[in-house]
Amino acid sequence: MRSPTAVSALAVRARARMVERLRQHGIRDEKVLAALNQVPRHLFVEEALASRAYEDTALPLGFQQTISQPFIVARMCEILREGREMGRTLEVGAGCGYQAAVLSHLCSDVYAVERIRALLDRARENLRQLRLPNVRLKHADGMVGLPEAAPFDTIIAAAAAPEGVPQALKAQLAPGGRALVPVGGRQQALILVERQGNSFRETRLDAVRFVPLLAGTE
Repeated sequence: MRSPTAVSALAVRARARMVERLRQHGIRDEKVLAALNQVPRHLFVEEALASRAYEDTALPLGFQQTISQPFIVARMCEILREGREMGRTLEVGAGCGYQAAVLSHLCSDVYAVERIRALLDRARENLRQLRLPNVRLKHADGMVGLPEAAPFDTIIAAAAAPEGVPQALKAQLAPGGRALVPVGGRQQALILVERQGNSFRETRLDAVRFVPLLAGTE
């Protein structure tokens, strides 16, 4: 049986290899790569899947949810950071807390909402180990965002809105803010929303595959 120190050393090396693969696959933002290198992804997956934590794949969390593929996390952060800082950020779909941990190294403040209370409790426990002072979690309906903490410079969604970017999320963007939301059903794409005064420009980007963004809480 390996010691905790040996396991930690193996995880550090596995994480470094993961980051190098992301670089080879086209991620160029070194601050994003550094953020993924700082977060121990194996702490956020089921113990039985820990050996696969640094594969570039989504992994099941239960509750019909997944932890996002590292490339997608990196790609979405890179898009949102291009030419700017992410600032005050809302994450829709906290899941196990992994992406919130990555965002904590890229944003001034992270507000992460999750509709499934049991999953939010798991995220809270996972993040407690890392002691990240700029991350706040809330049990809430992601479709309506977090109006009491708005406006946000950045909004990032980890679930696909079936019929377009919710108006509530657009309304919570600060002037000059950006939102990146997967949209669609069987065929999905990332939609980048940029707020310019009271108008919104939407740009269709990469094809993706996310779990659906559902209304309500449970």
